[in-house]
Amino acid sequence: MDKNSNNLQSHFLPVKDNSGFAMEDYWVWCGSVIRAEDGDYHMFASRWPKKLPFHPGWGVASEIVRCTSPAPEGPYTFAEVVLPARGAQYWDGRVTHNPSIQKYNDEYILFYTGSTFPYVDITPEDNLNHHSQQWLCARSNKRIGIATSKSIHGPWVRRDKPILDVRPQHFDNFLTSNPAPCINPDGSCLLMYKTRSYAPQPHTQGDMFTDMALSVAFADRYDGTYHVLVDEPLFTNDNGILEDPFIWRTDTGYAMIAKDWKGQYTKSIGDGVYGTSPDGIHWTIEPHTAYTCDIPWEDGTIHHVGNMDRPFILFDDDHQATHLFAATNDGSEAGFATMTKSWNMCIPLI
Repeated sequence: MDKNSNNLQSHFLPVKDNSGFAMEDYWVWCGSVIRAEDGDYHMFASRWPKKLPFHPGWGVASEIVRCTSPAPEGPYTFAEVVLPARGAQYWDGRVTHNPSIQKYNDEYILFYTGSTFPYVDITPEDNLNHHSQQWLCARSNKRIGIATSKSIHGPWVRRDKPILDVRPQHFDNFLTSNPAPCINPDGSCLLMYKTRSYAPQPHTQGDMFTDMALSVAFADRYDGTYHVLVDEPLFTNDNGILEDPFIWRTDTGYAMIAKDWKGQYTKSIGDGVYGTSPDGIHWTIEPHTAYTCDIPWEDGTIHHVGNMDRPFILFDDDHQATHLFAATNDGSEAGFATMTKSWNMCIPLI
């Protein structure tokens, strides 16, 4: 598939039953794949134990793992925990999530979301839910960082500070998460990210923060200082909330696929949109659905999956898109209420 194509669904090939990555006794999410120096394909994913609820269990117990396969579609085999918990005193000491693997010259760069909180490990007896203090604390501490390595096998060097912190006097004062990096040929990096703001007035009921929005930052070097490029957030409730962007370079600037969080663009919650931008700041969203949650399977049936989150496109050396990866589940609806398992799905592309 050409890197400028805007209709992924028309390029979908059937998904094989045993492709992608799943783990017994774990929720799995956030797949990002690269072909490494050993010739194998390496997926970086998030996992957390199924003894905790899927949501918000990820927010207090997720860790980033690496798995491998000789073929891009898998099945992938667990190799190691890449970014384990390392102590509440670190900004990413208790949680690592949202991996996005990149490479520049001879260095691998793993972008991710980290968090910390001063509580003991959460157990099923804690009855973790959306209003639990542990979750609220961990959520407010979410920040974006990087780890680097000269080898896909590590060791990975983690930073003592995030690369993108919150800004108290701006719209991104509550959290930064869901990194979507694009490293340019000169080593600079455009970074789209998800954020929220504290609510302007204290709430006696409901959430203390606003709805999600996307923003964009830039650094002259991928491991350097990032500066936010916009005065107002992108893709808010006013013009349609998008989540989980994946961005890449095209002949005319940048392209993006993302999840239509409320269905304001596609009229279907959770379907994908395609957008283009000359500069990473001003985006045009195509007026059609880029892909849906209806996926062709190798037995000739169409499976309606619960989610198509954290989409990731694998490109070959000729800049052709060959596979679409997405975090998904067996639920019957967008969201997590009816799911019993989750995995990273791999969809081959024509």
